[in-house]
Amino acid sequence: MPGRTLPVMSDMPVAERPHMPDYGIDTPQWEPLPWSWAAERLGDGRNYWAVTVSAAGRPHALPVWGVWHDGEQRFAFSCSPRARKAANLAANPAMVLATEDIADCLSVEGRAERVADRARQEVWAERYVAKYGPGEVSVGFILANLLVEFVPERAFGMVESEFPTRATR
Repeated sequence: MPGRTLPVMSDMPVAERPHMPDYGIDTPQWEPLPWSWAAERLGDGRNYWAVTVSAAGRPHALPVWGVWHDGEQRFAFSCSPRARKAANLAANPAMVLATEDIADCLSVEGRAERVADRARQEVWAERYVAKYGPGEVSVGFILANLLVEFVPERAFGMVESEFPTRATR
């Protein structure tokens, strides 16, 4: 993972009707969820599912805390440098990040990279503390662990109560 530069999302994602021919999505009443809906869930959530895959193809999913920055269109989370997700991401930077809410579901595919730059680590650590509070997490704790930056490439969202008309990719 070191040495690569991740792309910055320069434009808002384009909403598309997902290909789900057996679920009644293809109706004239379909209206896409806006990206702001997804960004709000990424920003306001407390717990997220980080799904990684090892070099051998073995999936791994565990919850993480994390911080979304809307201006940068990036999400960051921390973990032990010896965690399975850290080893998986070193071998395969593709991952899925999902919110914990299954009624207003958001699943985001993207790529992750270790944050190596100390100034960048400190920016994310301050954002972490601002979100969760100094009683929950400290800058020192975040900086003592591996900090991972996730860049979305594709997202899928749905509101359960509006599923046929609002499921969006």
